[in-house]
Amino acid sequence: MAKILVIDDDTAINELIKVNLELAYYEVITAYDGNKGYALAKQELPDLIVLDVMMPEVDGYTVAKRIRENETTKDIPIIMLTALNMLQNKAQGYDIGVDDYLVKPFEIEELKMRIKALLKRVNTIPKSVAVKEVLTQGDITLIPENYSIEIKGQSVNVTPIEFDIVNLLMQNYGNMVSSGKILKEVWGYEADDAVETIRVHMRHIRTKLDKISNGKKYIETIYGGGYRLNPSGAEEKVK
Repeated sequence: MAKILVIDDDTAINELIKVNLELAYYEVITAYDGNKGYALAKQELPDLIVLDVMMPEVDGYTVAKRIRENETTKDIPIIMLTALNMLQNKAQGYDIGVDDYLVKPFEIEELKMRIKALLKRVNTIPKSVAVKEVLTQGDITLIPENYSIEIKGQSVNVTPIEFDIVNLLMQNYGNMVSSGKILKEVWGYEADDAVETIRVHMRHIRTKLDKISNGKKYIETIYGGGYRLNPSGAEEKVK
């Protein structure tokens, strides 16, 4: 039985999630503030955390950051709940290493589906991301041990989700990979906001690669389709 930690200061939402997840045969523990939630995460080591953003004293972003920085909790998957639907708010969560994002108000069945998909993802061995050996194509080397990408001797760290996306593109280098396929392979489900979610992550990946790419562009956007990785890179066009 998977153990879920729910951290939300709204008692009604917290109780609603708890009751429905218990009916779905999950073990559920709850916290109503960020400090207590973080303490329970370290103490209970849940299989997954459902984390609200807007909480007094310590907000969800801070809690997520602490969870990712702690050696014993850093790999616990996190689904963030928030009333903030702005792109920059999602970007902030993803940059910390949040695995998924659900905007309030939400359907409880949608939350259950995402929990199931995320738990399946982290417990399934054959995935593009599950390759544990170092992978090299052209200029790019992926090092799964510390979620880093190396280009010609320079390296940059990325989040596990970002690493998974680049790994999937590497496995299919030279071919277009659709946004839908990325979402299905990396997250394990299809969703209406697939395009927005993928765009946020691609922007972050490109920003990080720009630091070590010496002006080359390694990921091409195929408009209306998806993304393609060029492992040898393309020279940036001068306007």
